[in-house]
Amino acid sequence: MNRRQFIISTSALAGTAALLPSTAFAGASMQAYTPGLIQKHLSAGRTVFVDYAASWCSTCARQERIISALRSANPAYDEALEFVRVDWDDYANHEVTKSRRIPRRSTLLVLKGDQELGRIVAGTQEAEIKALMDTGLQAATS
Repeated sequence: MNRRQFIISTSALAGTAALLPSTAFAGASMQAYTPGLIQKHLSAGRTVFVDYAASWCSTCARQERIISALRSANPAYDEALEFVRVDWDDYANHEVTKSRRIPRRSTLLVLKGDQELGRIVAGTQEAEIKALMDTGLQAATS
């Protein structure tokens, strides 16, 4: 393959990857929100990590990379928690957002029963996100 063909091919591939929704790179157990999904998990006694995100949001993308890396590094998160992504573009004005007073996309929550155990709004520090996930893990295993 000559240099010109290589550049054209790799540019086309990079452009295709940029068009894929960000959830294509998320962990296997990230669930797209549908009405009632979070409540279903909570009613079953599960601890739920909720990610309010938009595909175009750079802060959300950073959070997603950190969450994916933490989940890859510690399989206990996937065993203990239900991960649900709420698409901001679809649900910004929906009850799932309004009832929890979610101020903006890039908001992360941990829920168990009728309690909110923790929240991060627009935070992208790995230690902060890990602490929130650890809060969920501890609640799920206690």
